[in-house]
Amino acid sequence: MLLRVIDLARVRSALASYKPRLLPEAGRPQAAVAMLLRDEGAAPDVLLIERAQRQGDPWSGHMAFPGGRVERADPSVRKAAERETFEEVGIDLEGAELLGRLDDLEGRHAGRPVSLVISAFVYHVQEPAPVESSPEVETTLWVPMPALSDPAHHIEYTYPAAGGARYPGIVVGDPDRHVVWGLTYRFLEIFFQALERPLPDRWQSFR
Repeated sequence: MLLRVIDLARVRSALASYKPRLLPEAGRPQAAVAMLLRDEGAAPDVLLIERAQRQGDPWSGHMAFPGGRVERADPSVRKAAERETFEEVGIDLEGAELLGRLDDLEGRHAGRPVSLVISAFVYHVQEPAPVESSPEVETTLWVPMPALSDPAHHIEYTYPAAGGARYPGIVVGDPDRHVVWGLTYRFLEIFFQALERPLPDRWQSFR
């Protein structure tokens, strides 16, 4: 299958006109993540992290974007995403180009009645500094954007902690470890839909 290349200019144009669906905070806890793009080839690369295994972290070991909880000292949700990115991977987004914002999503910890509002911001990082992972990050991967939309990388992912429930996933590295699924997959779905290049039918390979 021949994949159409999406360049940075296309991303910039699409996100400039995209109107994200924002969820009411209503006193709920918030988190923010940053989707970082670097432009070093025919199509941008996307930074993904493998979260370190940590007791009490519901997303321990997951593939994700840099990010975390919004703290009281953060002046805005966006600034929380920037702070968390610097703390987790050492990339300063102060002078980076903000390309846009994606739809908010809700996350829910098992056994907790209150959901978490998660916001995502997309940045172009020109000549990013080398990644300096914190103890919260096990691995970092710069993944070419075409690989994320390639049907050959889309799989059915079974999550043991959810009773063997099945989810759509994208293999971005070691198939036994580096699978994007869950909230990060959903953010990628929103991103590619905004570009009018939707991800492959999530279940087409399983029918």
